[in-house]
Amino acid sequence: MNTGKAMKRISIAASIAFCAVVGASYSAAQRPTLHSPWSGTPVRMTSAPYHCPQAVHLSPDLATEGFYADSIGSVIDPVKMKAYAESSGPYKDLGNVAVAAADAFRTTGSKEAAACVRQLLNAAATDRVFTGKMSSTQAYFVQGWVIGALAISYLKVRDSGVIPTDEAKKIVAWMKEVAKQTLDFYEGRTAFTGTWQKNNHRYWAGVEIASIGIAANDRAMLEWAVAAYREGIDQITPEGTMSEEMRRGQRALHYHLYASSPLVYIAECGEDNGIHLYAERNHALQRLVTRSTTGLVDNKYFEQQSGVKQDAPNGPPTAEEIGWAAAYVKRFPDPTISSLIKQAPSLSYMYLGGLPPN
Repeated sequence: MNTGKAMKRISIAASIAFCAVVGASYSAAQRPTLHSPWSGTPVRMTSAPYHCPQAVHLSPDLATEGFYADSIGSVIDPVKMKAYAESSGPYKDLGNVAVAAADAFRTTGSKEAAACVRQLLNAAATDRVFTGKMSSTQAYFVQGWVIGALAISYLKVRDSGVIPTDEAKKIVAWMKEVAKQTLDFYEGRTAFTGTWQKNNHRYWAGVEIASIGIAANDRAMLEWAVAAYREGIDQITPEGTMSEEMRRGQRALHYHLYASSPLVYIAECGEDNGIHLYAERNHALQRLVTRSTTGLVDNKYFEQQSGVKQDAPNGPPTAEEIGWAAAYVKRFPDPTISSLIKQAPSLSYMYLGGLPPN
């Protein structure tokens, strides 16, 4: 048995348990309020029109499978990808329409857009989307990405006054129920295990759990996300790489960027709640961000380290690749990152709840 890893798991569990006890010692009125990256920027309500799509009723269960043709997740199988897109598509569409409405509220102040978020989340909570059976690891990944995006959508509009208290409680309770499944999945309490339990997927789960935890004012959940962050930065080398992501062959650069984005968002949630994660491990995250974003300009380093030609962007960077860095560069100015952000056609990425904090 690896004693170091066992002790680390025990310490994480103890930290979460301690936070739960501390949280329980406060009454609801006394408990310190957790802040989101959108808490400090008020929005002036307007009558700007917004067309809200009709809510689609989805099953609590999700049956979908992965789409890679090889064991290291580097080559996409087009047949598998088509099946995955069809089965996961309606759930991702829910995330897309919710974040679009939330961003419309943040950018225009539209009361109708905020009401649209309310309508979509209330319908999903009523249908108990994602609370049922997940058919595969990929189903759990989709569950986490989408519920995380929906939680951020909620955070973007929760100060609007549009969502009644009883509905807000219902929505948050539903999101916490889904989060419980995520925690079971990543803590080995399901039939699924694999290397993904310690790679970028765990950090993406951290974004989900942090966002839901902030929505629920549940510090134990935020602490779980912080622990996931620390497990991530523990893997960052002095050169700014991560072994679990470098092993992805031709998609090594892609997955370094894909690991950077949730780590930055967890760090942002930490900063807003007095936890200074950027400085940890001698600013390890900054090394990863610098290495990853530099790879968007010149990916020779990743080709040399992985031994294969990289799946580099064909044109300007996408929101998935660089949208997350808009929050980072405000704290750590970098002309290369700023240039990449300016080149991107959009900064809205659904998995991160749409547009970054402004």
